[in-house]
Amino acid sequence: MKAKWTLQNVILLALIAIIFSVVYWIMDPVYQLVSAALTPVGLQVFTTELTLGVWMMAGPLAAYLLKKPGAGFIGEMLGAAGEMFLGGVYGVGTLLSGFVQGIASELGFTLVGYKNWTAGLWLSTLTGTIVTFAWSIIKDGYLHYNFGLLIALFVVRYLSIFFFGGVLVKGITTLLDRSKLLAKKD
Repeated sequence: MKAKWTLQNVILLALIAIIFSVVYWIMDPVYQLVSAALTPVGLQVFTTELTLGVWMMAGPLAAYLLKKPGAGFIGEMLGAAGEMFLGGVYGVGTLLSGFVQGIASELGFTLVGYKNWTAGLWLSTLTGTIVTFAWSIIKDGYLHYNFGLLIALFVVRYLSIFFFGGVLVKGITTLLDRSKLLAKKD
């Protein structure tokens, strides 16, 4: 693993942040629509769980593509900052969410010592779920829910993060590798 950042790394990180700033900003009204659709059937509480995986894509993608310590955290924070500056409905609170999600994503790669990036990616889906769920327990009052509902919320959140932050991120990086778009030119 090369820890030195190159100009190409910084530009790629900026592009990831810009793209996901827009994706996250678009997700704000999507979240509201999903919430509105689930409310009449009493399942509104699952809105965050179903959509959180999208908001956790920049970090794992940045870490997995750049293979640099800290890239996941920085990517997630920059994506959140961009969403906020685009006028996201959550305002400055977006930065706090980006901070928690960035740490959560980075933790998976940290656990493998930044050596096995594939294992780090899959671990980041688990650490992302655990850390953000713990944050929801504190911030959103999840402790008021019964144990069965907590388990269901956790499982749905994991599946969302696994799909968006794991499967889609792996797919995106595979397509980029095949395209040779990011191949080093010596």
